[in-house]
Amino acid sequence: MPRRRDARRPRGAREGAEPGAPTRRLAFWGGRRPPREGRDARASPAQTIGFYDPLGLSSQNFWGKSESETIGFLRHAEIKHGRVAMAAFSGYCLQANGVHWPWPMTMDGGSFDMGGTPAEQWDAIPLNAKIQILAFIGFLEFYDEIAGTHYMKGGRPGDYPSFKVGGADRFLPVDLYDPAGLFSGMSAEKSKKGLLVEINNGRAAMLAIMAFMSEAKIPGSVPVLTKIGIPAYAGDVMMPFEGNFRPFAENFHVFG
Repeated sequence: MPRRRDARRPRGAREGAEPGAPTRRLAFWGGRRPPREGRDARASPAQTIGFYDPLGLSSQNFWGKSESETIGFLRHAEIKHGRVAMAAFSGYCLQANGVHWPWPMTMDGGSFDMGGTPAEQWDAIPLNAKIQILAFIGFLEFYDEIAGTHYMKGGRPGDYPSFKVGGADRFLPVDLYDPAGLFSGMSAEKSKKGLLVEINNGRAAMLAIMAFMSEAKIPGSVPVLTKIGIPAYAGDVMMPFEGNFRPFAENFHVFG
């Protein structure tokens, strides 16, 4: 017969402990207690779950840097990937329903209206368009590393520097964050709460866009999306330039 817990003993308290002794909270820490340095920076937005780090990455010292610098890198990477995933999820939903820009996509008048699934639409756009997209993303990454206070050197993870800091506003007059200046007067408390909400939404979006990709490539792998009817994709999501060139093909041709 299963042993019943003493109703007078608080949940989490050790058996035989004195009344009023501190209880132990359930937290997913991979069997380790997080080091004191930088513990606040790694506090999870989902307070009911607690700090979750099964691989122990936050206890590492990447590239010989300090623990706080490593945590800054991890937090910044998570926030950035969450933002990309939210954009990808929104874009997937819009493109899957035929929403596109009304103006021509190319100089010769080619339209954004190419039909097909979002992944097939990517395969259909010209190679030069793909290169432009990746080049602009590369510029944003480079600017994030050189402008403002670096997230591993005391900067706040998730903050993207204004284009005015490095003089990029001469050709990019609108910042990525708050281009209209609507949140410039936001309090620190409200800003912190908004960041936690953004992190949670980003985590959900990362799962969602991967679910879309999985269901499209392997029909039936995500039962919920199977019922919705996500169209199958015959291409390879891990080879974004498959329609232009295949660097690992036996007969490699750059443009054919």
